[in-house]
Amino acid sequence: MTPVTVFAGHKVALFGLGGSGLATAQALKAGGAEVAAWDDSEKSRDKAVAEGIAVIDLARADWSGFAAFVLSPGVPLTHPEPHWTVAKAKAAGVEIIGDVELFFRERAEIAPAAPVVCITGTNGKSTTTALIAHVLKAAGRDAQMGGNIGTAVLALAPPAANRVHVIECSSYQIDLAPSLKPTVGIQMNLTPDHLDRHGSLENYAAIKERLVSAADIAVVGVDDEPSRQMALRRMAGGRSLVEISGERPLDEGVFAEVVEHEGRRETLIVVAQSGKRRVVASLADIGSLRGSHNAQNAAAAFAACAALGLSDAEIAAGFRSYPGLAHRMEELGRIGRVVFINDSKATNADSTEKALTSFRDIFWILGGKAKEGGIESLRRYFPNIARAYLIGAASDLFAATFDADGRVAYERSVTLDKAVADATRDALAQPGEGEIAVLLSPACASFDQFPNFEVRGDTFRKLVAALPGFVPFGAARATDRP
Repeated sequence: MTPVTVFAGHKVALFGLGGSGLATAQALKAGGAEVAAWDDSEKSRDKAVAEGIAVIDLARADWSGFAAFVLSPGVPLTHPEPHWTVAKAKAAGVEIIGDVELFFRERAEIAPAAPVVCITGTNGKSTTTALIAHVLKAAGRDAQMGGNIGTAVLALAPPAANRVHVIECSSYQIDLAPSLKPTVGIQMNLTPDHLDRHGSLENYAAIKERLVSAADIAVVGVDDEPSRQMALRRMAGGRSLVEISGERPLDEGVFAEVVEHEGRRETLIVVAQSGKRRVVASLADIGSLRGSHNAQNAAAAFAACAALGLSDAEIAAGFRSYPGLAHRMEELGRIGRVVFINDSKATNADSTEKALTSFRDIFWILGGKAKEGGIESLRRYFPNIARAYLIGAASDLFAATFDADGRVAYERSVTLDKAVADATRDALAQPGEGEIAVLLSPACASFDQFPNFEVRGDTFRKLVAALPGFVPFGAARATDRP
């Protein structure tokens, strides 16, 4: 925990007692603040009381006595309309902040030079965050990872000169963090998202840009126009900037380059500096960093870790041992040349697209509760599919798409256990050489057969682990590559 001492002896209102909210209340209390917390959920309120947090109905509270109001990032600040607590706070002249803001205020008090890496962007920020933290830990650094991924930021160990915090920041968290000032700030990319919460793409982009504008060193992806404009503004200000790209060479910066090597395509991470280029890492045979989308993630991670003083060799070694995030293109292991991939997090067609571009000869398990549009947008990738296995409520819809297209053979496996058995049988019988994939990438929500995508992915993992001859990740990577 990071005790928040900056409000010691003061009253602080807090709304939202989920995971991060409860951690924030505990951190404030540990730092000497008097916390008045509330949540619309009686269950959440009861849990807070059981953990010693004072629960007070903020609708009836005297707001004039509060030094600050801490709002959960999941609660609307501005759009589609401000939450009622926001109106209360503004009427009383009480500042509205979030847990990331509290972290940075505490850092300024106890360890202002403590290194902090903050990562934002529409896509790829979770993988980039996890990859940076992994590389730092593999190099022997004390790296604390949290924020919008995994552990709430205030549940992490306190800032210190010999400790690196790697924090994923959502736009909601940035919007509540006026003192945000990371050592390294990363903006991955930007596409329309969360516009219901920010009102427009311009507002969304402006909030994201705050993170890199305030950073000592900015790392900015230049593969999309809004982010490219952020980089140009940073450059015009004469401040430290590292451009990154997963798609094209750069004159200055870190980029991914695909080359042909020994008859196969290989992705290299390249640093361009002062007219010179050097290859610093290869992503070949790193199953957890497959696909063009991960090329930009790796470029960002390299730039951040290099800025923190790691050598090329340390970073490349960290890449090679990176296990990946659970349920996101997660390589579980293999049987011979058949690799098993858990991409349960892919709950819509856009997410599944990344997996379908990363393999050839795919034995694809898909289905669940379909999203609008189904898998129509994925037709261009159907030539990559060796066979499909339909599960869940979307089976009829997806079968109709395959029938209309005529290029994908499929069967109705109905349940995940049957699909795993069917796909494994067919993949092992597939003639030829080279890697083939049994891929769970459902392009659907899980709610027809599983409570969430995590349970669906965990079930797939258990089913695969029980297959005869299965070699898990790690052992497979060292001994069983074709």
